[in-house]
Amino acid sequence: MTDLNDPTEPTDSDSLPLREARLWRDGLWTARVIKNEEDDGWAVEMTRQGDPEPALVGPWTMGRDKKNPKPLDGPAFSTLVKTAAEVIRRHEQHLHATLNKSVTVTARNDQRVRVTLAIVPDEDNPSATLTAYDDADDTELASVNVSPAFRLTASSATAWIESEYARPR
Repeated sequence: MTDLNDPTEPTDSDSLPLREARLWRDGLWTARVIKNEEDDGWAVEMTRQGDPEPALVGPWTMGRDKKNPKPLDGPAFSTLVKTAAEVIRRHEQHLHATLNKSVTVTARNDQRVRVTLAIVPDEDNPSATLTAYDDADDTELASVNVSPAFRLTASSATAWIESEYARPR
């Protein structure tokens, strides 16, 4: 149940466009100019709608009076949105690369086999799946559950194939 007196509770007005000197919001992003805790200057934080933390926090320009921040405007907001979206995209790519590994090896019968390791992060019960595919037609050859700590290398993939896809220890 939403508490209308709680200022931290999201409301319908939190997603409405807003254009103020220190706060801009469209349907997806909010830019907020804040006092920089590190020095006497100002910073801007970009938060995606629904995310608990800002995707981007960076320095913000002082205004002409050298005391107050420069007001937000359309071009600055657009640039901040592009930058924050790129930060999120790179973070997601890095996370995907960390959780999904792949190596292609040649088996004894000269068959090219692509072996993938897909890790499912979970605080309580992380898991991982090791899967082999025929590199020629992408047919799945075998799949087993392994420890999320399993290290996929060309030699571990070859050993798994040579064991006739027995679950690695």
